[in-house]
Amino acid sequence: MSLTDSIRTVKGIGPRKAALLEKMSIHTLWDAMECYPRDYEDRTRIVSAAAAKEGEKVSVCAVVGTQPLTKRIRKGMEITRFRVFDASGTLTITYYNNRYTAAGLCEGQEYLFYGRIQGQGTQRTMVNPVCEPILDDRQPPRRIVPVYPLSAGLTQKDMQRVTEAALAQGIQINDWMPDDIIARHALLPQAQSIWCIHRPQSMQEVERARKRIVFEELFLLSCGLARLKERRVDTVGYRFETGSPEDVWTLLPFEPTGAQQRAAQQIWQDVRSGKPMNRLVQGDVGCGKTVLAAVLCSLAARNGYQSAILAPTEILAAQHFESLAPLFARQGISCTLLLGSMRARDKQQRKMQIADGAVSVVIGTHALIQKDVTFHQLGAIVADEQHRFGVAQRAALFEKGNAPHMLVMSATPIPRTLALLLYGDLDVSVVDELPPGRTPVATYAVGQKMRPRIEAFIEKQLRAGGQVYVVCPLVEEGELALKSVEEHKVTLQRALPHRKIGILHGKMKAQDKEKIMDAFVSGELEILVATTVIEVGVNVPNATLMVIEDADRFGLSQLHQLRGRVGRGTRQSYCICFGADKGAQAKQRLEVLCKTNDGFEIAQADLAQRGPGDFFGKRQHGLPLLKMADLAHDLVWMQQARLEAEQLLRQDPTLTQHPALCERVDRLFETDNQEIFN
Repeated sequence: MSLTDSIRTVKGIGPRKAALLEKMSIHTLWDAMECYPRDYEDRTRIVSAAAAKEGEKVSVCAVVGTQPLTKRIRKGMEITRFRVFDASGTLTITYYNNRYTAAGLCEGQEYLFYGRIQGQGTQRTMVNPVCEPILDDRQPPRRIVPVYPLSAGLTQKDMQRVTEAALAQGIQINDWMPDDIIARHALLPQAQSIWCIHRPQSMQEVERARKRIVFEELFLLSCGLARLKERRVDTVGYRFETGSPEDVWTLLPFEPTGAQQRAAQQIWQDVRSGKPMNRLVQGDVGCGKTVLAAVLCSLAARNGYQSAILAPTEILAAQHFESLAPLFARQGISCTLLLGSMRARDKQQRKMQIADGAVSVVIGTHALIQKDVTFHQLGAIVADEQHRFGVAQRAALFEKGNAPHMLVMSATPIPRTLALLLYGDLDVSVVDELPPGRTPVATYAVGQKMRPRIEAFIEKQLRAGGQVYVVCPLVEEGELALKSVEEHKVTLQRALPHRKIGILHGKMKAQDKEKIMDAFVSGELEILVATTVIEVGVNVPNATLMVIEDADRFGLSQLHQLRGRVGRGTRQSYCICFGADKGAQAKQRLEVLCKTNDGFEIAQADLAQRGPGDFFGKRQHGLPLLKMADLAHDLVWMQQARLEAEQLLRQDPTLTQHPALCERVDRLFETDNQEIFN
């Protein structure tokens, strides 16, 4: 049997459990090796029965002093109790619905019990502990026990069986990591790290093994992304030699911030280089990224090329058109809007104009990437709120030109070092200044008891001439008793019968959404009850209050985006988050939002609390998943791995001198049976 053998050959793993493991992508013994523990039970800490404290998970060596007694306390529930003792005192052991474990214990025999202590004094008990016999003339077992991720129907013993079977075969692998990198960072050999991560003798071994595996993952990822970036070096791109950012700055009614000017300068340098630009601009809500899109489109038009601005929603696309078209018109640059909801005749006419080159700037949604949309000479692309688009969608628009310049923008800021890894094939610009005069939005987390006061506060804001957003997580009533747009509008109308309230959600027809937004922008509607369809791009300077229902259901970064819909005018604005009474964890999360308006700080907290999968959503579509690296806490190792990858690729750009490493990188980046380096 070898590590490529099926887990169906493992003793104790029947067809049903094998199928469950295969759903977790564990088909072979090697797959089991790469299913790393998510935590460990440290059973090496052995305390006396008297020293065990409430709430702690500890190991106690004790003798069974009384015969286990099982009682049926209600239908479907049995409880088994017995006393154990050591030289310091006694402890009650309690099992629920597990008389068989207790039945295997012998009165007078010494065991190691590992579990959590509940109660105090004479009422102290250890509930459902793991127990192991202590044999005569031997020290009690002292082990670090791995805790694996599971799916329903599997147990820790199942994972231990398959990893034990894999380890029993011996780990015969050639270490592909270059020797000098292993030495510089004091990394364990690969085989030793795999053994130690599954069967460590101490937590120090766990840490050393984890360092090797994390470094390995981040190094492979960095190598792959650096190779993607290097592919642009030999590609010839359009050279924009005419025009400068000043062409846009002189038309603005305000002075651009220093951060905007720095980012624009970087864009200008890129498009003059003769190589295709591939740049990410990230910045907080309201920092002025749209102006940078205008700079790129202006440069493209002045050099005879078309540009496309891709927005995730029709609302945002329409708002971009309304704000940018007049700016382009003052430069003599033609601009059009292309939306999927337009009438067929209008769409066909605009597609003909795009194909003929009659328009220089095209603003639209996913309609831009349809096969029947062709450009006369596409020289630049802007993808706004780029995390809403997968890699394939960006690529589809890119294919409509001949290596056009690409600018992707995100209003969900993340730490720069993290951006350099996740967007390793892009250059990164950070717009870390807000325009002067922006007043921070005052934010409060409240519970349902505050409902009457919040309704009174809504009325106060409306009397002062402001407008109000109310965001709900659902469109219709039903799921988990959460607030829905439909039912909450009825509730609000009952509380504020003299106010004009509208609703907006993604299930509405495009023309209906446009009509509602126009009514809210004009002030005809005073309150807009909506889903997160308003999360990005909506700009109503008169709105002074954002109320978010069931705020505990949203990520912090998403809440920050929603909060960014207010505070765009000159008056003080507010954000009220319901959900502070949903438990200590919910309250703690929402307090982060209340303490700061810094999107980078909020994003870091969101990443730490929710993990990269939830935080980035579809952002990582097209990138390999990380099995052990924690992007929130491994930033130091990430930076080191990235620097090592860049240094190695400078010496060996195609990895021909490192064939084993090249094979691993190709395998890591293989998605949907297609290797992206071919």
